[in-house]
Amino acid sequence: MIGADAIRGYVDLMVLSLLRNRPSYAYDLAQQISAVTGDAYAIKQTTLYSAVKRLEAATLVTSFAGASDSGKPRTYYQITTAGLEHLEQKLAEWEVTKSVVDRFVEGAAS
Repeated sequence: MIGADAIRGYVDLMVLSLLRNRPSYAYDLAQQISAVTGDAYAIKQTTLYSAVKRLEAATLVTSFAGASDSGKPRTYYQITTAGLEHLEQKLAEWEVTKSVVDRFVEGAAS
């Protein structure tokens, strides 16, 4: 299981990556994160809500009202053009970060 501290800086990247595919609501995003990570990381609802609110305040996502299959109101989030641009920058940053960390990990292993 991945600790919250290890992944904290990447929650926004994960959310934006999922929203790149389609609009979604918070519970569904949490389920998708769990499915993609193979249950190696379970995001807390408070962490997820903080992330989508932070992304919305930064105009990287927008929200709109929708309804669940049962008719209950639900807030959906979708990525904006600025969010897509931000995601591309963060993905490039991730590749450099991963490369740098891998150099230490691989060096430590030899």
